[in-house]
Amino acid sequence: MPPTRGRPIAIKLLILLLVPLTSLVGLWAFAAGLTAGDGIQMLETDKLTTNLAEPSSELTTHLQNERLSSIQFISAKRNPETLFLQRTLTDGAAKELRELAGRQDDLTPAMSAQLNALFRQLDRLTQIRRDVDAPNPSQLDLINGYNQIVDASFRMYDALVLVPDLALYRNVRALAMLAEGKEMLSRERAMIAVVLSRGRVTSAEREAFAEWAATRRLLYSQALTQLDGELRTPYQELISSPLYQEFLETEDAMRGQAVVNGLPAEAATWPVDANNLWKAVEANQRTTSAAYAQRLAPAATGILMKIAVAGGVGLLAVLASILLSLRFRKRLVRELAGLRDAATHLAQVRLPELVEQLRTSAKPPVGTAVEPLEVKAETSEVHDIVHAFNDVQSTAVNAALSQANLRHGVNQVFVNLARRNQSLLHRQLMQLDGMERGTEDPVMLEDLFKLDHLTTRMRRHAESLIILSDQQPGRGWRNPVPIVDVLRAAVAEVEEYQRVEVLQPPPVSLLGTAVTDVAHLMAELVENATLFSPPRTRVDLRTTSTPHGLTVEVEDRGLGLPRDELDQLNTRLAEKPEFDLAQSDRLGLFVVGRLASRHGIKVTLAPSPYGGLTARVMLPASLLADQPVLAGR
Repeated sequence: MPPTRGRPIAIKLLILLLVPLTSLVGLWAFAAGLTAGDGIQMLETDKLTTNLAEPSSELTTHLQNERLSSIQFISAKRNPETLFLQRTLTDGAAKELRELAGRQDDLTPAMSAQLNALFRQLDRLTQIRRDVDAPNPSQLDLINGYNQIVDASFRMYDALVLVPDLALYRNVRALAMLAEGKEMLSRERAMIAVVLSRGRVTSAEREAFAEWAATRRLLYSQALTQLDGELRTPYQELISSPLYQEFLETEDAMRGQAVVNGLPAEAATWPVDANNLWKAVEANQRTTSAAYAQRLAPAATGILMKIAVAGGVGLLAVLASILLSLRFRKRLVRELAGLRDAATHLAQVRLPELVEQLRTSAKPPVGTAVEPLEVKAETSEVHDIVHAFNDVQSTAVNAALSQANLRHGVNQVFVNLARRNQSLLHRQLMQLDGMERGTEDPVMLEDLFKLDHLTTRMRRHAESLIILSDQQPGRGWRNPVPIVDVLRAAVAEVEEYQRVEVLQPPPVSLLGTAVTDVAHLMAELVENATLFSPPRTRVDLRTTSTPHGLTVEVEDRGLGLPRDELDQLNTRLAEKPEFDLAQSDRLGLFVVGRLASRHGIKVTLAPSPYGGLTARVMLPASLLADQPVLAGR
């Protein structure tokens, strides 16, 4: 459709978006991509360092000291005060870590997982201490217990490394490996204390020590290749020192097979060598950490300066873009918002109300005038869309009216046919009743009873058509009827009623207004149970009183239904189903659903213990009488 008036929306969108998008995307994307992300990451790194990295590093140091103190206490059985003091320091560090971690938000899933893993390992510290205080503990198991906690701390620290600068990242990763190498040295010190107290090394202890020593050397080797010259110098001097070489000899001696049978004479100096190396490593760690911290400040300052410069230029571009596009933006947004609101109201309120009104109305539908959409707009495309929506609205209204007319016509056909059949069947039942009373021939009486039963079933099918048309059957009761009579009446309307056994129900009655519908509902369920179960099997009707009413169960011994199909049927029974001509094989399901919805009855299908189905009908207390009363029409 050609535009009626106003300028095309494409030109307005081009004027509106070209200048601001060019400036915003070009400048802000450049600034945010190169600087803002790094700045935010630096700030986040600083926060993570304060709340997690520093307290976890402090906790790791105290755990290392407590591990060594525990082993020394077990080996020498003295200095319990030192161990108690160290445990106090460890608990304080753990408490501080938990408090600071609770203040940290926006953790990544990897960080949260590693932090939770560390807390789970810390929860094992109490049991490890009990093992330390117990008589004759396994010292290697105790060392491994502390090792697992420290390992969890290092894994959490690995997840915290978020330095944006590549050179800084390589250095911080190398420092983390050196810290983990220090942890391997701490384990070796604890193992040296163990073997000196015993005078020999077990095979398991020698293997563990060899693994720690190899790991420490590997970590040192990898870390030194990533550190730059300034940070690498203290560690290179340490590695080339006699102190380090002596400890290497100690490691080689401990890793040798000979120590299993006994320690060499120079083993007495092993703790001294390990302690001296430990002090030197701690001094190097403090030196390199201070040097690295001095590098972070200039890097962070440079990133913040970039953010400030890019932000200032970007702000000017944004202001210019706003001044150029604000005039066009208001008008177009107002038009589109009006169109959106009108279309939304049409789709979500007006048309659904009309369709629902036509669907639920019992009277023949008449032409309904629907006001057209009205949107104040000066853009031609918006006007065209409004006209298109009005055309769609007219088409939808006409389609809804046609469907309503068709549905009403079908319902009227159902009702007329059913009323005619109902009248004839009622007369036939009366005539059969007279014939039954007037004959004494057993054979003829049996045939008359069969015709009577067949006519009763035909009357129920006629009433089903009336129910599907949302009409009330002609039959009704004034007084309450005992539930046992209602169930028996329902069974009497089933072809194979001989297979149905009605177990004695509670002494309650059903209100007369609901007797016909409940009997019809139960008859449909019982008939389904007899049709879809083997001919020689029994169908049980049992009734149970509940705090909310009465429950009637129809249980067969058929083949049952798949779970997905059973769920679909229960979903339909839970709501008032619309009769679908394409699903005439489910006629009984529609009838049951309509009757249940009419009286607030809940019907569900479930697998039976015998392999078939159990139809559970829950009658609300509002349909039951307080005292059983004799039935009366």
